[in-house]
Amino acid sequence: MPRTADVRPGRHRRRLTTLLATVAALLCATSGAQTVAAPQTVAAPQADVNVAKNPGYESGLSNWTCSQGSGTTVASPVRSGTSALKATPAGSDHAKCTQTVAVKPGSTYRLSAYVQGSYVYLGASGTGTTDVSTWTQGGSSWQQLNTSFTTGPDTTSVTVYTHGWYGQPAYFADDLSVFGPDGGGGTDPVPGIPAAPTGLAVGSVTPSSVALSWNAAKDATGYTVYRNGAKVQSVSGTSATVTGLTPSTAYRFQVAATNAAGESARSAEVTGTTAADGGPGGNPAVPKHAVTGYWQNFNNGAAVQKISDVPDQYDIIAVSFADATSTPGAVTFRLDTAGLNGYTVDQFKADIKAKQAAGKSVIISVGGEKGTVSVNDATSAANFADSVYALMREYGFNGVDIDLENGLNPTYMTQALRALSQKAGSGLVLTMAPQTIDMQSTSGSYFRTALNVKDILTVVNMQYYNSGSMLGCDGKVYSQGSVDFLTALACIQLEGGLDPSQVGIGVPASTRGAGSGYVAPSVVNAALDCLTKGTGCGTFKPAKTYPGLRGAMTWSTNWDATAGNAWSNAVGPHVHALP
Repeated sequence: MPRTADVRPGRHRRRLTTLLATVAALLCATSGAQTVAAPQTVAAPQADVNVAKNPGYESGLSNWTCSQGSGTTVASPVRSGTSALKATPAGSDHAKCTQTVAVKPGSTYRLSAYVQGSYVYLGASGTGTTDVSTWTQGGSSWQQLNTSFTTGPDTTSVTVYTHGWYGQPAYFADDLSVFGPDGGGGTDPVPGIPAAPTGLAVGSVTPSSVALSWNAAKDATGYTVYRNGAKVQSVSGTSATVTGLTPSTAYRFQVAATNAAGESARSAEVTGTTAADGGPGGNPAVPKHAVTGYWQNFNNGAAVQKISDVPDQYDIIAVSFADATSTPGAVTFRLDTAGLNGYTVDQFKADIKAKQAAGKSVIISVGGEKGTVSVNDATSAANFADSVYALMREYGFNGVDIDLENGLNPTYMTQALRALSQKAGSGLVLTMAPQTIDMQSTSGSYFRTALNVKDILTVVNMQYYNSGSMLGCDGKVYSQGSVDFLTALACIQLEGGLDPSQVGIGVPASTRGAGSGYVAPSVVNAALDCLTKGTGCGTFKPAKTYPGLRGAMTWSTNWDATAGNAWSNAVGPHVHALP
């Protein structure tokens, strides 16, 4: 919006004062007077200030009030600094968070905030003139909302607010400002240079890159990454991946925090060594376009299989499932030999090796409909990483699938997966199978986790079933069981920050494989064509194509076998023939 023009009455008054002084001097000179009155001094107009207190939520909810306890502060996502507002609407509450600010009567103020989420509003009430508000339908990244208001002749305070919409997911807000004349309440002090970041650590490495992460520094709005003493990257968050490196080479890294006041001292130094050159990509065993199938370690009426029975169309075989233990975060695995017709552990291990020799990946899946594994602190995160890595070494698994359908903590699951990646190396195969509700917004725990580990993530195969209707990336509602449901929901992930190679379409192999949401293989293939080539679409057609889309997933290889492998025989060749 255009900026409101500054009104500076002092400028005209100074011109008039100067003119009167000149006339007086001439008169005095003519009359022989010995003294001339000094010109009147007029104070310069004061600069506008941000009259909002705690505008970046760095002091929690100090100075803010949120309806029905709907607000809190979070460390992620943030636009700047270390905190942002998270407010969660309910069926009868739109999570309104307010602050009353001191203003000057008859003055214009510019109201602005950065928001993230669906249907987020910014406004001001009690202005004494016309109250204002503005809103956004939402998006997967920070958006700036702007408006302005003028106070009435007797108005000395105004209430500014943000709110979401009834029944919508949580929204986020950061860096709110109300710029205008100081109304007597002052403004927050300008922060000084931030302290040096702590906790710098090396994450996953490849032959050409090193991932880094660190703790947020108070009052920081950005960070500078140094390699061997030279600046190589500037980022706004608390992680970075340094690329363009040489295989099998040690590099020294530091990071500094920045804001408008300057740059902090550099952090303690860490060393990261790139992996040996093992060819392109971090997971060479996973093809560009891949089919994932879940293999059941139990008998529920579907065909009982050995790993060796799984058709060759499947590139990633997810063994379902690991079990929770009495140790928080830790998992274990026991082959159901009795339920699988006497399938022995030795046969199981040999079959895994045979699949890997044929270029397939076999991973252990954690969770499922009834699986509850809680990773909610540093200890349980370490237990998770240690126990999964132990299973990888014992059975030869290539990696892990996260299929936690009862919620997860993005902070500590991220910590667990990065610790596992450090142990397993760049060959780790990491997949996820969230439910549709988990991937409606980048603010969701699953979506945030996927983005947090994007540099080590192989594919997210969302479950497009047992769902009901959901919003597509165009804001319209789509019902499961259609090509539009598959493409419009996949678009959310594709436009929300995941690489196309990290997006797969997960569906049941047969009508018996899920309670609802089954689609024929021809519908799956049409959705794949729509997303990769722009053909075969329904009423929803994406704005662009994603030729790198990873592929498709099914529950399960056993239900597929029960139906004569109709799903894999139709979808497998189609996936492998994608551009």
